[in-house]
Amino acid sequence: MNGTYVGRLSVHDPLHEYLQHYIQPQINGAPGNSTYRVFRLNASNDVYLYEDRNTGSKVIGKFFLSSRKKDAVKATSRLAREFDNLCMMRDYGLTGYPHDVVRPLGRNYSMNSLLVTECSEGELLSKVILEAIRSGYYGKLFHKLTALAYFLSAFHNRTAIGEGVEFHDVCDYKDRLIGKLLEIRAIDRGEAGELYWLRDQWRNTPKMWEDQKVLVHGDATPENFMFGEGLKVITFDLERTQYADRVFDTGRIAGELKHFFMRATGNKDAAEPFIGHFLWEYACHFPNRDRAFQSIAGRMPFYMGITLLRIARNSWVEPEHRHRLINEAKECLRRY
Repeated sequence: MNGTYVGRLSVHDPLHEYLQHYIQPQINGAPGNSTYRVFRLNASNDVYLYEDRNTGSKVIGKFFLSSRKKDAVKATSRLAREFDNLCMMRDYGLTGYPHDVVRPLGRNYSMNSLLVTECSEGELLSKVILEAIRSGYYGKLFHKLTALAYFLSAFHNRTAIGEGVEFHDVCDYKDRLIGKLLEIRAIDRGEAGELYWLRDQWRNTPKMWEDQKVLVHGDATPENFMFGEGLKVITFDLERTQYADRVFDTGRIAGELKHFFMRATGNKDAAEPFIGHFLWEYACHFPNRDRAFQSIAGRMPFYMGITLLRIARNSWVEPEHRHRLINEAKECLRRY
């Protein structure tokens, strides 16, 4: 896991004592005189890698309270939710090979709402996608999408509760995306009206209510999945784990694939072979593969559409690409 080196952690920093005397013993026994090198990681929160120079052991520290995120009550809630979700999914057996949720090592509310987890090594899905696009060699990407489909099927199928999905919740989420796009003037009132109308067409479609609730990752982006050897998949950042339609996750992966390929090639259809492969591999973990594939594929356009809208709202998206994302989102959503 790469990052930007920012220096050594002072022995006078309370965090040094916390890492050395509470976290370190969980990794390699009794603490010694640790010296920590600190690396800042690229993430939406303040996330750092701490490496003990004496043992080479590494941990990840994620601060939910920072100069950018100042709401202490919200930070406390987010920390508790993510810590509990990591523990919960590991209790479902997602540990080790091939399905691995990172192990939480500690939480400290007094240190800017700090979560500490183990540091796993591997390749991010985003890197695998970009390497495939640059090289034109797609074998590795197909293989890793097979592994991810296997992982997500386990994540979902082990947590099904036998209750029907509540599609209204996802419609509310779409409304928030539309509001944000209006706020940044990425769409006008006429476009928002069409998106609201399309929301209602999907809401009135029986297939959107037909599956049962499962626990979803909730933030299934290429930055939140890492691959090891073979079929090994590692995930983290479970702050948004919730009960929802399984296609909330699979549709986000499909939408992210479309975005990556469309941004790099300008071709909105370039990701289709990979999306189809991913869904077919996911469906193989059901008793009736064909029926599962048809059911998931039928709901997929809605979730792909809201994923593209979600990406479009980001400030780093170039205006031309944002326009393409919104147009493609409309095309997806029109396939109700």
